[in-house]
Amino acid sequence: MAQPGPTPAGDRMKARSQNQALVDRSLVTGVPFEAIGPTIFSGRVVDIDISPTDPSHFYVAYASGGLWKTENNGTSFTPVFDHEDVIAIGDIAVDWSRNIIWLGSGENNSSRSSYAGNGIYKSTDNGKTWHFMGLPESQHIGRIILDPKNPDHVVVAVLGHLYSPNPERGVYVTNDGGKTWQQTLFVDDNTGAIELIQEPGKSNILYAATWHRERRAWNFVEAGSGSGIYKSTNGGKSWTLLTNEGSGFPTGDGVGRIGMDAVRAGNQLYLYAIVDNYNRRPSEEKKEPDVLTKASLKEMSKEGFMELKDKTLKKFLSDNRFPAKYTVQSVKAMVRQGKIAPAALAEYLEDANALLFDTEVIGAEVYVSKDAGKTWQKTHEGYLDGLFYSYGYYFGQIRVAPQNPNQLYVLGVPVLKSDDGGKNWKSIDGDNVHSDHHALWADPNRAGHLILGNDGGINISYDNGASWIKCNTPNVGQYYHISVDMEKPYNIYGGLQDNGVWYGPSNNTMNTRWQDNGQYPFQEIGGGDGMQSAVDTRDNETVYAGSQFGNYFRTNKNKRRPTRITPVHELGEHPFRWNWQAPIWLSTHNQDILYMGSNMVHRSLNQGDDFEVISGDLTNGGKTGDVAFGTLTTIHESPLQFGLLYTGSDDGLVYVTKDGGGHWTNISAGLPKDLWVVRVQASTHEKSRVYAALNGYRWDDFTPYLFISEDFGSTWTALGKDLPMAPINVVKEDPVNPDIIYVGTDLGAYLSLDRGASFMALSQDLPAVPVHDLIVHPRDHDLILATHGRSLYVGNVSEVEKLNPEMIAKNLALFDLEEQRYSGFWGRQFSPYYPVREPALKIPVYSKDTQKADMQVLMDDIVLYQTTLDLNKGIQYPEYNLAFSESVLDAYSAAINKDKKEDDQEEIKPADNGKYYLRAGKYQVILKSGTDEVKKTFTIK
Repeated sequence: MAQPGPTPAGDRMKARSQNQALVDRSLVTGVPFEAIGPTIFSGRVVDIDISPTDPSHFYVAYASGGLWKTENNGTSFTPVFDHEDVIAIGDIAVDWSRNIIWLGSGENNSSRSSYAGNGIYKSTDNGKTWHFMGLPESQHIGRIILDPKNPDHVVVAVLGHLYSPNPERGVYVTNDGGKTWQQTLFVDDNTGAIELIQEPGKSNILYAATWHRERRAWNFVEAGSGSGIYKSTNGGKSWTLLTNEGSGFPTGDGVGRIGMDAVRAGNQLYLYAIVDNYNRRPSEEKKEPDVLTKASLKEMSKEGFMELKDKTLKKFLSDNRFPAKYTVQSVKAMVRQGKIAPAALAEYLEDANALLFDTEVIGAEVYVSKDAGKTWQKTHEGYLDGLFYSYGYYFGQIRVAPQNPNQLYVLGVPVLKSDDGGKNWKSIDGDNVHSDHHALWADPNRAGHLILGNDGGINISYDNGASWIKCNTPNVGQYYHISVDMEKPYNIYGGLQDNGVWYGPSNNTMNTRWQDNGQYPFQEIGGGDGMQSAVDTRDNETVYAGSQFGNYFRTNKNKRRPTRITPVHELGEHPFRWNWQAPIWLSTHNQDILYMGSNMVHRSLNQGDDFEVISGDLTNGGKTGDVAFGTLTTIHESPLQFGLLYTGSDDGLVYVTKDGGGHWTNISAGLPKDLWVVRVQASTHEKSRVYAALNGYRWDDFTPYLFISEDFGSTWTALGKDLPMAPINVVKEDPVNPDIIYVGTDLGAYLSLDRGASFMALSQDLPAVPVHDLIVHPRDHDLILATHGRSLYVGNVSEVEKLNPEMIAKNLALFDLEEQRYSGFWGRQFSPYYPVREPALKIPVYSKDTQKADMQVLMDDIVLYQTTLDLNKGIQYPEYNLAFSESVLDAYSAAINKDKKEDDQEEIKPADNGKYYLRAGKYQVILKSGTDEVKKTFTIK
């Protein structure tokens, strides 16, 4: 493969100035975007830090949702890391006595959706302001340790790049508060440091865990001989390897991620470690009679298969949900006739999702050392099944109760607790506790008080996990994809990392009212890792959605009767290859027609009941590895022509068919090779126009790759040369203005008014969060941003769509004003304890430059209200509260009553707040600046 090189840190660090330049030139940063949640399912927590004197005050670090603090035990949270040019976090450490926070950017869990950071940040005022402290090539931080005796002495476990080797990994130490750093522990370019702990009572004695990992788009080596435990007795200046051969701790190529904790009871030090042992399990000597397994089928001869008892084969087919057509008789006939080998039954079941759970590795093991790491003993017999499965790289945390060295907690898919030093374990998950756990704090002053962080946010227990409360008010959902329907208000549907597929109203406001009425506005319609969705807008009820690796279903969102629709291969054929986020597309020409992408394109003409394959393999054929690769990542059908389809793949290929799959043409020439094609988007305005966005994230290449073709992909032109150095996730064309395109990147969203020749920042309301998908609602002209870390944002772009060259050239312009409906409640004081209700008319204004403008509101020639506006460059929305001056009360009363009979005339009295409000009628707004004057009317009914 072409193997694009990783982006140097120096180029990535320019993103801040690049982004600021796009903010400064932007004409649309005044367009408001509202965070609408949802919040109920929260998002992935990576670390927590709790005040040692007040445990109701703590910080929560989310994988790609930023840093949040609470001072009321999780009742509410405030973000404190929203204005930097990175939001992904690996670890935090707080010096509570000095108000200092250290933050290591870049998630430490090394999943396919773990975002890179750009180094270490420090705040000396509890997160109000931040300073960059170096290590820009670290990308992913495992742990930060502070010296309680010396605030300038900080030790950091640096994981290093996720998708490429680099030397800036291992353990780094600063003795001057982050001004300079020394690398004191280095193993090799693929081995970083994942864990650091201090020996209790001896801050100069440190233990570090290193971890060998090599991730590629098609394979993950999550273990290696570089993994091990090291000890320092001088504050991290030098290190000694503890886990040598003969130490009792696993060594060699199968050693994966390691987590540690320690406690001292009297004079005895207990040092615990959990390791992801990726060595394969030894073959079981005893085999259960009459039980057929995939492993046995792979080794079985034709003769041995024919001797199987019918009931044994029947049970295997039933347990593994083979289609009904594969009966005992038909399968044996296929083997007898040589159409398939017995191994074909095992291969039929092997997809990417099964490999997550079925790979026979040893998995999680817990070890203890009672001699400061010289020797180690495994605490338990047998396997800790169901804790790590085959993806222990995602976990690796162990905690010891401060009051009891034999009370342990290990984090994985469930949370397990042991009361006997790790011999026996039980789950302490509650029914309101999400799976996949990454952070746990055990209160040193109150036994049984736990704070837990997982893929579903924060849980708190005061009885050692017997019961839990949930603290999910931050909007930190990690969306992959969204779709919309045409209800009023319209609903937004979306798939989220480890939180399924949800839908809810676009006008949602984030509040806790649902805790009173029991009705959360968003509803779940699918589980797993939620992926793509599509809605049949003929009924706004039929929904197509799914989870990881192509597991899709059709359901009626109101009746909730899902039907699995994923196409399946025939027995004896190679399984289809499905991407983690397998693409689907519901035809806008006929919504009975659904397309799905594996490594081929599948088309259903009857809402997914049946599929036909309408292409060959549209990838390079896959690569050997433990992650599905050589898969389609995007499908789009032109809204202007049925059967004009485009596809993109994870290995860099783009194809087009103009005849519904009869003939396919590779149109990848002119595009960078071997990159992940995240979007191919056919134009809404020109049939021959198409956009393509490619992503180098899985090469640690952060270049924004964006292209346009005006000839169905025969030739391509690069766009977005002024975009910040961040991978692009999505490109969409505006449905009204053909010159406007929107892109979502790992640093936020941007807009172009000239079809990609130049870009500008979209909003100042958004943190630097990855935007994975976006949609402009075709009826309501709302732009919905689906972020991977901060849930959903919605902003109306009706005025943005009017920014054509003629409008942009004007010095001053007013857009259409919305009709208002009069209410007698305006200005009313319903209770002395609540604020007065006031109306607000948004006045959409365009200004070519920063300037002052005089605004008047009139009825006929009566000036009802006037003020001076301080206008910024671009679009903005000053508000008018529909009140008028008492000085014109008589004139205004006469005007609104002049054509009314005496009995129908209105008497205008002040509201409870003393203001006079406009009544039904037609009004004019005038803006003047220099010689420019613009006017618009609005109506109150």
